[in-house]
This record gives sequence, structure tokens and C-alpha cells, in this order.
Amino acid sequence: MHKSLTTALLALSLAALAATPQTVILDVKNMDCELCSIAVKKSLEKASGVAAVKVDFDKKTATITYDGDQAQPERLTQATINAGFPSTVHR
Repeated sequence: MHKSLTTALLALSLAALAATPQTVILDVKNMDCELCSIAVKKSLEKASGVAAVKVDFDKKTATITYDGDQAQPERLTQATINAGFPSTVHR
């Protein structure tokens, strides 16, 4: 049992190392107050594969670090749309 657990933990560690984190910046609309930025952040944090979210209320952007195997920018923009804040990938 101990050997199986050690093997499983090692496999999970190696899988985590294999995934290269990616970053995307979204331009977010309808953020009118600081509470809006919190709602945007929470909606993105719930998305599968998201490692970190930083929302800049002044610039109306969200910077998301995510696992490219589990999330794509289209899913992240959909997460903000579902929360009432349309977004697009920053160009």
C-alpha cells in the first residue's frame, strides 16, 4: 500500500511539472466598481485549470495563469461572460 501511494504521488508530481503554465490577458467590460473585479476574479478562479488570477480594475483587465491542457482562452472568456462581464483576449 505504501509503495502504491508513493508511486501515485510521484506520478502526480511529474504530471504537474510536465504542464507548462500559460498566461492570457483579457479585456473585461462592465466592471464599474471594485466589487465587480472581485466577481470577475472569482468566476475565473472557478474555471478548471486556472492557477492564478489578477484583476486590474483601473485597466479593466484580468491576467490569468492557467494549464493549457485544462483551459483555453475561450473558456476563460466564457467564464466572465457567465458572470455578466463580457471579455475578449487582449491584443
